Amino acid sequence: MGMDKELLEILACPKCKGELQLTVDGSELRCFACRLSYRVDDDIPILLIDEATPYE
Repeated sequence: MGMDKELLEILACPKCKGELQLTVDGSELRCFACRLSYRVDDDIPILLIDEATPYE
């Protein structure tokens, strides 16, 4: 099914309020400003800073 495009437009990184980008496989939302990745479970973004993981 995938995440709703309108939802993606209004979501922001909970840490820096920067823009989030969905990965190609749809499993993560990534913030390029603070280099954190937030997982997506069953099309529901988990936007908890404590559960975010850094990426390179």
